[in-house]
Amino acid sequence: MEATETTRTREAPRTGWGSDTRPEPGVLIEDHALIGDLYTAALVARDGSIDFLCLPDFDSEACFTSLLGTANNGRWKLAPRQPVRNVRRRYRGKTLILETEFETDEGAVRIVDFMPTRKGSPHLVRWVEGIRGEVAMRSELVPRFANGYTVPRVSRRDGTYAAVAGPDAVYLRGGTGKEPPPFESEFTVRAGQRIPFVLSWARPYDDIPGMIDPDAALRETESFWEGWASKIRAPAGYEDIVVRSLLTLKACSFHPSGAIVAAPTFGLPETPGGERNWDYRFCWIRDSSLTLNALLLAGLQDEAKSFGDWLQDAIGGAPSQVQIMYGIRGERRLTEVTLDWLQGYEGARPVRVGNGAYSQFQLDVLGEFAAVLHIAAQAVGHLPERAQRALKTVATQVADVWTKEDHGIWEMRGPKHSFTASKVSAWIAVDRWIRAIEEFGVKEDKEPWVKLRKTIFDDVCSKGFDPKRNTFTQYYGSKGVDASLLFIPLSGFLPATDPRVVGTVKAIEEELMPDGLVLRYRTEESVDGLSGEEGAFLACSFWLADTYHLMGRTEDARRLFDKLVGLCNDVGLLAEEYLPRDRRQIGNFPQAFSHLALVNCAYILAENQKPWYQA
Repeated sequence: MEATETTRTREAPRTGWGSDTRPEPGVLIEDHALIGDLYTAALVARDGSIDFLCLPDFDSEACFTSLLGTANNGRWKLAPRQPVRNVRRRYRGKTLILETEFETDEGAVRIVDFMPTRKGSPHLVRWVEGIRGEVAMRSELVPRFANGYTVPRVSRRDGTYAAVAGPDAVYLRGGTGKEPPPFESEFTVRAGQRIPFVLSWARPYDDIPGMIDPDAALRETESFWEGWASKIRAPAGYEDIVVRSLLTLKACSFHPSGAIVAAPTFGLPETPGGERNWDYRFCWIRDSSLTLNALLLAGLQDEAKSFGDWLQDAIGGAPSQVQIMYGIRGERRLTEVTLDWLQGYEGARPVRVGNGAYSQFQLDVLGEFAAVLHIAAQAVGHLPERAQRALKTVATQVADVWTKEDHGIWEMRGPKHSFTASKVSAWIAVDRWIRAIEEFGVKEDKEPWVKLRKTIFDDVCSKGFDPKRNTFTQYYGSKGVDASLLFIPLSGFLPATDPRVVGTVKAIEEELMPDGLVLRYRTEESVDGLSGEEGAFLACSFWLADTYHLMGRTEDARRLFDKLVGLCNDVGLLAEEYLPRDRRQIGNFPQAFSHLALVNCAYILAENQKPWYQA
């Protein structure tokens, strides 16, 4: 998983995981690696700059936000002062300990970055190791609290350098001598020498966090991640990329609750320079069945149980009140505001925190929730009373609302429609209740539910299908297609070999794959109420590979899977979307949805597992 910094141009091809050919200039989204402590996560760029970090938790305000603005919005850059000729980086084994090697004319150094497993206050450890020669280094720590807005007061405090503003304080220790290092310092590292830095966070009115031993913290952190990774049952032939994806997903989990954020970032654009800039530090019900199935396939029973428990606790006792997303502790109100002082990544504005889509009506979440309950019951071999009540309540709710228009799975901010995939999800909710009755001997008259399932099925096949073009359509009465139509074969609504499914796949290939990867839908039709084009949606491209496999197009499935894996950056990470014309990733990063789809697809191809919706 190593990469080499070479002369790079826009004409050079991307060769995938382990490569570093990329366009210049600027720091790209995929130039970053992820480190974290299961409460929050940081993005570390190839140039040695930590460009994004929220403290103390994923949903806290950021203290480093330069990725969405300038260096004056907060970062910590630790790098050689001289021009760098070569950069290589990798994760140490099966961990989130990042090693970045810089070569200069004077010598070579290695920077080790990690966040220790948390036992109180959060800490960020960085140290410089001399490999060869003597290298002049510079450390430039610029904390900016309140998402890059607030300039803190910097002072010496009890053997540290401290930055304090409002409810936040960070403390820096380490360096080259007995005195604490200032926030800006220059020093020289020689071969065999190691210089540590430790940044700690606390509330200004709390005690200064105790100093940690960097060596002991490294050993404990390495042991934790290696021990966790050893539990993974990886599919043959795809071990490395699946383990790395699962490590990434684990890093996106919030340990206290078991929730998994869609991404640890906000504001990274889906359209270069555009307005599609959302906060993804929340948990989507949309992702839940995909998440649970991936964890169970990998043998991660504890994580699957924690996630399932969080999901049911977040939803509470009234599935009629189910939202499309929740906060990491189950919060329901996720008020959206804009951060006008941030210029946005490559000028993409507005930068938003919070997510106004939380209050949307999306019919598909009921199907997602039912699918999770059914998957969990199959995993344990019985249907708990709590899950039985929830499945029936969800099916009853679907009976009341399935004919209503909604905003669709993609959280459209345009008018509501009768989205075909939403109606299919309503069918899933009823189908999983019927299957639970049959599989677990539930004392319930299933005939009214069988009748409702047939009514929804007939409605979709009548109103959501265009017989002239032999394809299902994005919504009732529309002419366009949508990648979410792949739910039809993946859910078991229709077999993948059904002529209507074959026709739909053909329409997706012709209309949504201009560059060999799948778009969610055609944005120029303005159905989502937003301006600007999107890149190819990586999760949808994995879904197409799943569908190819179900259709018997195994070679097509493997080719597409290999192409998608080849888009991972040099340390195995994926964003939400990819821009083929620019050969770059786009959107919040790393994206759990993309990695979940990768993991599930790998098991389907390697072990002929059922798609997540059919598990």
